[in-house]
Amino acid sequence: MNVPAPAGIATLIAYVATIPAANLAVTHFGVVPVGFGYAAPAGVYMVGLALVLRDLARESVGRGAVLAAIGVGTVLSYLLADPALAVASAAAFAVAESMDFAIYEPLRRRGLLTAMLASNAIGLLADSLLFLKLAFGSFAYLPGQILGKSWMTLAAVAVLTLLRRRKQATT
Repeated sequence: MNVPAPAGIATLIAYVATIPAANLAVTHFGVVPVGFGYAAPAGVYMVGLALVLRDLARESVGRGAVLAAIGVGTVLSYLLADPALAVASAAAFAVAESMDFAIYEPLRRRGLLTAMLASNAIGLLADSLLFLKLAFGSFAYLPGQILGKSWMTLAAVAVLTLLRRRKQATT
């Protein structure tokens, strides 16, 4: 039996934890600035982090565990969101994470960073469009949503690139 390493399990738990964190942020902080004069619902950073952690969890614990986590995350997203946001949150999470997963899988042979950038671009756009339409009936926050989630993806890619270079330098 192949048992995931503790780091992989921790990544999977962190991924699932981003869902209640995003919902709590939206409920308690409302709208936050994301840069360049744009704003977005406060969960934007946690959702951006979720997209990155999903990809990393896929690499460490496998497809089955990530698909199960998407299911758990969807239910958590519905149950833990403010009632007015529950359907929007759950639907956006389920669709965006599934699309991210579908794009990531065939691209992962081309490299982690390539797959992560491409799949996260699709995932963050899908999440933003669906959440904003269902939660607010408006795309007014779309530029901020895209920018905030992109910050998280770019930060993760930068960290992973630095870690990869450091590892190569020590070997």
